Amino acid sequence: MVRLTKIYTRGGDGGETSLGDGARVAKHDPRVAAYGAVDETNAAIGVARSAVAAETLSDLDAVLARVQSELFDLGADLCTPIAPDEAPDKALRIVAGQVTRLEQEIDKINAGLGELSSFVLPAGTPAAAQLHVARTVARRAEREITALAATARINADALAYINRLSDLLFVMARAANKRGPGDVLWQPGATRG
Repeated sequence: MVRLTKIYTRGGDGGETSLGDGARVAKHDPRVAAYGAVDETNAAIGVARSAVAAETLSDLDAVLARVQSELFDLGADLCTPIAPDEAPDKALRIVAGQVTRLEQEIDKINAGLGELSSFVLPAGTPAAAQLHVARTVARRAEREITALAATARINADALAYINRLSDLLFVMARAANKRGPGDVLWQPGATRG
């Protein structure tokens, strides 16, 4: 259990922060950027949950509540470099079962949606629009994680998790729109005159 007694430490005033293993790195380090983007994804999901709750989409909200907790797991995973001799369960890591659960939820939600005939614009109901915002933030987090992976060893399940999460947010946005006006589809070249 985490216990916080003091909110500020002044330890970052020089532009550095501590990783999960105690190492000090610059606040612009790729590892910090990766777990920072995961934190932004979590905040975007929190905003989306407000809209989801307002539209009484409790089935989606329950999944998002669990995902927010798992994003803290993902942040902890990314914050702690993998030691060459790391023993299983030494550090908190995303596991394959969490990725599989996201895939099952994607399949379940997607089964109730129609086929797409065009790309979907990030619009529609307030819940759908906020879920699309969260999806794009998750995609940015994925880019930050892949940038980290280019220079450091990371947990493959962590990368798979963030990839599936953006897919989950996409189908959730479509599900929210299905209960509203429907998907807003791209019409290629429709305004060229």
